[in-house]
Amino acid sequence: MKARISMITLAVHDMDRAVRFYEQGLGFPKMESPPEVAFFTLNGSWLGLFGHAALAEDARVSAEGSGFNGFALAHNVASEAEVRQVMAQAEQAGATVTKPAQETFWGGYAGYFKDPDGHLWEIAYNPFFHVGPAD
Repeated sequence: MKARISMITLAVHDMDRAVRFYEQGLGFPKMESPPEVAFFTLNGSWLGLFGHAALAEDARVSAEGSGFNGFALAHNVASEAEVRQVMAQAEQAGATVTKPAQETFWGGYAGYFKDPDGHLWEIAYNPFFHVGPAD
C-alpha cells in the first residue's frame, strides 16, 4: 500500500448543516454529487460527507457511541495570524472552539475546534514545516 490518503469521509447527522459549514462557512469548494453525499476538493485529496447511520452500515459497524473518536484532522497554515483567522472563521461558521489558539509545547502555535458533528480539527502553525501562504 502506498502511503497516501485519497479521501477523508466524515459521518454527519445533518447533511444540509454539514454542507453549509464546509462550503459556506469554511469556503471548501464543493463538487457535483448526489444528495445523499457531498464531496469537496482539497489540496491533493477530497473530503466526503456521508450520513452517519449510512456510513456505519456501509462499513458494517455500529452507529452507536459518542465522545472522543480517537483522531483529529489537522490543517497546517503559514503563520500564527493565519491560525487565529481560520479559528475565527470556523467559530463564525458554527464550530465549537475546544482549545483557543495558543503557543504549543512543541514550539508551534495551534488551536482546536469541533465541527457541527463533533469532528475535531487542529489548526496549526509549525515553524519546522514549510507551508505556503493560503490560496
